[in-house]
Amino acid sequence: MKLSRKNLDTRLDQVYDAIIVGGGMGGLSAAIYLARYGLKCLVVEKGKGRSVWMQDLRNFIGYDPDTPGRDILSHGAKQAVDWGADLLRAYVEEVTDKGDTLAVRVKVGKKDSIYPTFRTKYLIAASGVIDVLPELDNMQNVYDFAGYSLHVCMICDGYDMWDQKSVLIAGSESQINTAFVLNWFTPYITVLTHGLFSVSDTMKQKLADHGYPLYETPIARFHGKHHQLHSVELTDGTRVEATTGLVNMGSIHHNQYLKGIEGLTWEGENLVTNAMAQTTHERIFALGDLKQGMNQVSIAVADGTLAATQIWRNIRRASPPRKWEENLTKPK
Repeated sequence: MKLSRKNLDTRLDQVYDAIIVGGGMGGLSAAIYLARYGLKCLVVEKGKGRSVWMQDLRNFIGYDPDTPGRDILSHGAKQAVDWGADLLRAYVEEVTDKGDTLAVRVKVGKKDSIYPTFRTKYLIAASGVIDVLPELDNMQNVYDFAGYSLHVCMICDGYDMWDQKSVLIAGSESQINTAFVLNWFTPYITVLTHGLFSVSDTMKQKLADHGYPLYETPIARFHGKHHQLHSVELTDGTRVEATTGLVNMGSIHHNQYLKGIEGLTWEGENLVTNAMAQTTHERIFALGDLKQGMNQVSIAVADGTLAATQIWRNIRRASPPRKWEENLTKPK
């Protein structure tokens, strides 16, 4: 059922088998499996996740290459609800460990917000990351190209940059090293720092040895038509010709709601999990971008399957078996 502030009070006395934080590819995969296992689950989705930026999905089997991520999410959410999952558009504020359950406090609504608390046996953290984009005075200019010809994932979209003139926009000197991997797909690389940091002489020489120009002046705007990049203008008036680009400025992990939980093991901002996506806290699972490993849709979807299946196994093993009662009461 789709929940809102009008009907969510019908679920406040219920203990869910699992609450899923995040309605992206991994979270919806988990919800579909949990619902089909006959378990009570709630998906809490804040909106505008990373998958929404995917304008096409060219490396995921079973979909046309030009399928946008938002269409897959919409279809997946409908599947989950149709099979019995609950779905609420809200923001998870905090998770509190109550021993045999977890309390999940959420914020519903941007105006006149309410803060209900739901209870669950297990929690699946699938809230993912958001990529850092270059900050311009006109951010709409960035959004016109991000996810189209300005990419954030080389593994996903390196093929679409093949032998094109490309800009690599880095957020730190260490992130410039991506140029020496991107050159598998194209050698025509110009590095931009957006004026965020100074580049060492050693790195400058390494770039020069590969023939990669470096500009340390901030970006003024991107130029192009119909989401197709043509060039990048810098604040000093320089125009850098480019038909594609890769933003490598890091990511923000949506994991703040778990920071107060004891028993979790972190590797940087990622959670350490086992082969079934279970963290070092027995009631908490982590999927996709929140756990260690590659940030790919295919992996997040598989993680959702694993987490849901392990939760079902745990609950099934702790539950009495169902018996065919009529046969047990037949006279001998």
